Amino acid sequence: MAAAKLLIPTLSHFRPLTCAAAVSATNPARLVPHPPDLLKWIKREGGFVHEAVTITQDTTYGLGLVASGGIPKGSDLIVLPEHVPLKFQSDKDDEADSVLLPLSNRVPEELWAMKLGLKLLQERAKVGSFWWPYISNLPETYTVPIFFSGEDIKNLQYAPLLYQVNKRCRFLLEFEQEVKNVLKNLKPSEHPFGGQDVDASSLGWAMSAVSSRAFRLYGKKLPNGTHSDIPMMLPLIDMCNHSFNPNARILQEQDAGNPKMLIKAGSSEREIKQSDPLLLNYGCLSNDFFLLDYGFVIPSNPYDHIELKYDGALMDAASMAAGVSSPNFSSPAPWQQEILFQLNLDGEVPNLKVTIGGPELVEGRLLAALRVLLSNDREMVQRYDLSVLKSLSAEGPLGVANEVAAFRTIIALCVIALGHFPTKIMDDESLLKQGVSVSTELAIQFRMQKKSVIIDVMRDLTKRVKVLLSKETTTA
Repeated sequence: MAAAKLLIPTLSHFRPLTCAAAVSATNPARLVPHPPDLLKWIKREGGFVHEAVTITQDTTYGLGLVASGGIPKGSDLIVLPEHVPLKFQSDKDDEADSVLLPLSNRVPEELWAMKLGLKLLQERAKVGSFWWPYISNLPETYTVPIFFSGEDIKNLQYAPLLYQVNKRCRFLLEFEQEVKNVLKNLKPSEHPFGGQDVDASSLGWAMSAVSSRAFRLYGKKLPNGTHSDIPMMLPLIDMCNHSFNPNARILQEQDAGNPKMLIKAGSSEREIKQSDPLLLNYGCLSNDFFLLDYGFVIPSNPYDHIELKYDGALMDAASMAAGVSSPNFSSPAPWQQEILFQLNLDGEVPNLKVTIGGPELVEGRLLAALRVLLSNDREMVQRYDLSVLKSLSAEGPLGVANEVAAFRTIIALCVIALGHFPTKIMDDESLLKQGVSVSTELAIQFRMQKKSVIIDVMRDLTKRVKVLLSKETTTA
């Protein structure tokens, strides 16, 4: 979905809503070559920025925030007044907003970033927008897979992510037509984008800007005492890069007697030293989400996993490959089928997606299903609660032989999963050394990490099998 090169916009001229494909992951151009000073704008609007907070070029993630001096633990880093975050708030009396709201209602909830993206596009097109000092500092391009070439989408080599990328691309192409149909024949005062054409590429830019930078925070208080969940773009705060070991966190505070909410980025329970980057935890996510929404891949991500479809024939094939005699995954006994139903792996609307890798190593539902279907001892199985059968820490509840058979079946599933990748890790490493484009490099890094997850699971389970067999030998 690459598009034409973005023309240089200014405050006083027409601002085209085009988008370009990414050229550099670590040094993407901003929308204008010399954007307004974001720190000064936030201070001018009544916000606060710690004197040691500076914007700098990060070698890994591009622009980021760094401490120019030591910052004591518990300090406020950035404070935004309520009117500074960019939210989707429509003005019923504004003709352009009355068009934008129905358009946003056509966006499925799972693609919530597109809803706020419409507001972002509106403000980007608006001459004299309040948020222009912020928007002009946004990247011109994003390295998310919807902007990959068709070849690099294939280079991902991982069906679940290919499905999500194609789904998003399809949505953007279809939504482009919906937007065009709504915008045609509008009066200039009604047009939410200042009379400009909006295509799949500009919609993709806006959705990517939001998905990679927005935070879902508390909104208005509801009658039941809870708060609504509102996506917001937080100027400057959203330049903190990601870490699973962050030194900053986001807080929402309300001063006594003041109904307006302040949004803060504060230092966590440790001192931030000079030259340290300011880091937030974007979430305990797999690389699928990091690449899809943020445009980067985390090496050795402890939350990365692979998805498999629970399928009786596949499980039978894996068990036989592992040397398990007479597996019956395709034709479970009625009592076994009842347990599969409880695990939501059987029934009218089962959830057949199971995962390997991540903190669990093996998803509990898959482990329980294997233990149960590889056992013929109904009484022994029924002695245990499902929570025990789903737990990897419960060592061999149905006996050593059953546990070894379950682990060997999972190892065989891993071998089958590895076989679905056309290249080996050594091939991928060789390709990276040759020098490739940004999108090709990300696609290769992504698939390498997936293969590493599979290999790590195989190694872990192989060790567990050896320990179980040595215990069995000792006992005998």
